[in-house]
Amino acid sequence: MRWSQLVRLHDFRVLTFDCYGTLIDWESGIFTALGSLLAKVPAPLGRDAVLEAFARHESAQEAETPRMRYSDLLAKVHGRLAAEWGVTADEAAAQRFGASVPDWPTFADSAAALAALKQHYQLVVLSNVDRESFAGSNRKLGVVFDAVYTAEDIGSYKPDPANFRYMNEHLAERGVRKSEILHTAQSLFHDHVPAKRSGLATAWIDRRHGVAGFGATMPPPEDARYDFRFPSLAAMVEAYRAEERDTLPHGAG
Repeated sequence: MRWSQLVRLHDFRVLTFDCYGTLIDWESGIFTALGSLLAKVPAPLGRDAVLEAFARHESAQEAETPRMRYSDLLAKVHGRLAAEWGVTADEAAAQRFGASVPDWPTFADSAAALAALKQHYQLVVLSNVDRESFAGSNRKLGVVFDAVYTAEDIGSYKPDPANFRYMNEHLAERGVRKSEILHTAQSLFHDHVPAKRSGLATAWIDRRHGVAGFGATMPPPEDARYDFRFPSLAAMVEAYRAEERDTLPHGAG
């Protein structure tokens, strides 16, 4: 576990989160939800190949239809994958895939870590999904976020800089300065590159540590920078507590 020596987790008062890939195990959710389609593919596909294909088609569809609701966009991605894999399109199956987001599982540490962080920070979500899909996931996370900004609200998908501009402007209206925000996310492509360009500090929750490739996200267009790196959200909580212990007077506690 490594984090920056120049800034501390205690320097921030707002954590802004990507949700899918960071709090929700979307790779497992995507792979499971594509099961009926994969069963029809003539040649077996490995998990990483499936996720990489999803990343290509999701990113392309988001660029082509930035105002499309995410559940509808996922249905389009399902059709694109069927075409690539030589499977006859199935509209009902595509719609089921689009509606699958609330079924995607949380990471094992997400709910407890969010509850712990809520004691010290305002928690905000900046997500590429629609509000209805996020609401289903939020019930599993078990925390009340101080603000939720979705692609449905903004009319574009990360990594479009408009998404971070929208979030920063709305948080400024709530009296939050950029210097008080730590953007916390897994995706280098969707989050860290545009967040850094927008002037935010970032914490990389490296959920794929030890696994090659970028999974369900595209590779970042440049070397991604970040201020903190943790293998899990639980590790971030422990780092916060370690900072706290380091600042206690000798003999305190």
